[in-house]
Amino acid sequence: MSTLKGKRILIFTGDIYEDLELWYPKVRLEEEGASVVLAGPEADTVYAGKNGYPCKSDVSYKTQSAKNYDGLVIPGGYMPDKLRRDQAVLDLTREFHEAGKMIAFICHAGWIPISAKVLKGVTLTSVNAIKDDLENAGAIWKDEPVVVDRHFISSRTPADLGPFAKEMIKFLS
Repeated sequence: MSTLKGKRILIFTGDIYEDLELWYPKVRLEEEGASVVLAGPEADTVYAGKNGYPCKSDVSYKTQSAKNYDGLVIPGGYMPDKLRRDQAVLDLTREFHEAGKMIAFICHAGWIPISAKVLKGVTLTSVNAIKDDLENAGAIWKDEPVVVDRHFISSRTPADLGPFAKEMIKFLS
């Protein structure tokens, strides 16, 4: 299929990302024809997933701009807690938000948009462990497999990857 032919998607990566939450969206988006770019702290660097699966970054997120992409995907794991301490990640996330481009995040990945301060008034979901963090950031939390609010697509856990990917593809089509 080529539903997303011509679309470019940026996915954050870094040490201890949740393996399935990165690879499932990457493969599904590519199956639909999108070009997916993996962005880590450094370009051309291998990062280990939470379950040991390696991921090699294509670029450094420090050199990227939202204007070159149609959407951002943020996998969970422990990676979001590390990346949200990097101002370049927060600035880039805010840039996607200000442009109204897709920001899709799952599980613990909500920590990045929390720190980017873009979730006030947004209805979303996440793993239950960060529900309080999201609500304290001004978001409206729901316990559903996937929640879409404007350009935000959120999901809870790897068990929800099917509906999560389906909503990303629908949004980008």
